[in-house]
Amino acid sequence: MPNGKPAGVRCIQLDEANRCKLFGKPERPEVCQRLRPQLEMCGANRDEAMAILTRLEDASAPR
Repeated sequence: MPNGKPAGVRCIQLDEANRCKLFGKPERPEVCQRLRPQLEMCGANRDEAMAILTRLEDASAPR
């Protein structure tokens, strides 16, 4: 996403199965390449992941 991805906005590079269309390609952003998903961040399924990530975004938002 040329101007960055706001929190809570779906990445435009995700396909219908929520897989990254840039995975393994040189144009994949460095932040995505360095991300190492952990159970504490992803939970056991998509709903858990979204709840966890929402809490993390809320906790780290500028006040």
